[in-house]
Amino acid sequence: MTFGERLVAAMAARGPLCAGIDPHASLLAGWGLDDTVAGLERFALTAVEGLAPHVSVIKPQSAFYERHGSRGVAVLERVIAEARAAGALVLLDVKRGDIGSTSQAYADAYLDPASPLASDAITVSPYLGFGSLGPFVETARKHDAGLFVLALTSNKEGPEVQHATPADGGTVGGLMLDHLRALNADAMPLGSFGAVVGATIGDTDLDFGFNGPILAPGYGEQGGSAAAIARIFGEARGHVLPSSSRGLLRQGPDVHALADAARRANDELGALG
Repeated sequence: MTFGERLVAAMAARGPLCAGIDPHASLLAGWGLDDTVAGLERFALTAVEGLAPHVSVIKPQSAFYERHGSRGVAVLERVIAEARAAGALVLLDVKRGDIGSTSQAYADAYLDPASPLASDAITVSPYLGFGSLGPFVETARKHDAGLFVLALTSNKEGPEVQHATPADGGTVGGLMLDHLRALNADAMPLGSFGAVVGATIGDTDLDFGFNGPILAPGYGEQGGSAAAIARIFGEARGHVLPSSSRGLLRQGPDVHALADAARRANDELGALG
């Protein structure tokens, strides 16, 4: 099955929520854990235990593991493996973007099943030109994996690039969606090439009907609501993966509280479908 097919099945079975597992030092402290590899491992694997059986997608943010060096990356490998063993798809948040052989090396690291970091999908940055993502696209196709391309993020610095106007009109963010529309043409029931669009961007006139999934960070504690997501994405709302990390993770270290928080969020988001 392609990533798009797997994602549609997972969302139908488990709901649309994407749970981020981002081991901020402040979150570790909130759980009474030291900011060490041991604390990281306890935090991340407890979060997997509480969340992965109840959500369609687990999204680890690679940087918070990498900052602990090779032993932190080893924890990330376990997070990926155990989340998938619990039935969740894994979207590794790495936001990589480069050219040529370097892009290919990143693609192999995160999308080739032979790699210990292999995931169902990854986030990528197109801002060296969308064509620079070619090695990621081809590797994703080869291994039935997915990509989520940064398109319209909610950080305050984003508009200087994403709202810029190309020579033929529109915006750069809209151009990214056009590229995705071409990649996903004729895919059924959903393409494997998605966009990252912030859940707190407010109203926009962009066309989100590009036949691919939409990762919408910012749901929950950062201000994104189910009602806002339905309004922003309109007819494409059934393809949206609202993502929450801190709002869920603050419910730990009790695995039952984590599970309850995930179920409540999926119930709230059920109206999106």
